[in-house]
Amino acid sequence: MTVIVLLVATSAFRLLGALGVGRFRTWRVSVAHGLAVMLVMTASAHFVPGGVTFMPNYEDMVAMVPPFVPFPGFMVYLTGVLELAGAVGLVLERFRRPAGICLALLFLALLPANVYAAVAGTSLASPLWQRVPEQALFVGIALWAAAGSRVRAARIPARSAS
Repeated sequence: MTVIVLLVATSAFRLLGALGVGRFRTWRVSVAHGLAVMLVMTASAHFVPGGVTFMPNYEDMVAMVPPFVPFPGFMVYLTGVLELAGAVGLVLERFRRPAGICLALLFLALLPANVYAAVAGTSLASPLWQRVPEQALFVGIALWAAAGSRVRAARIPARSAS
């Protein structure tokens, strides 16, 4: 589902670019925004009460945390906040580069939880053959979005010789 959201959102942004919306004139920016939409969707599950059953919820996310990770409930909230912060960073050009790099690191850090969920057979588990390539795709997209954005250095006026 996450890859479908990523593809549909990216395509919609790129279509807007083709229709003249300057912000989305490149694939790289459209993909960055598509990834942001996907992250808002995935992060929302970190905060959904356990009684909600039509989508992944907080309890489902806690079940994915491997036993060696301390404070699993806190970690679920923390990763949700980090995903939301990454989404904001991706849509703000000034922060796209650091956000993309940090998200790539976050995706790598979350991989053990996804592997654990697949092996333990939790309700949200994707098969490993699917999840590992998905995670690699997300890392690649985050880094590609980051590579297209350069942090602009502040210009300091030159002093005149007196």
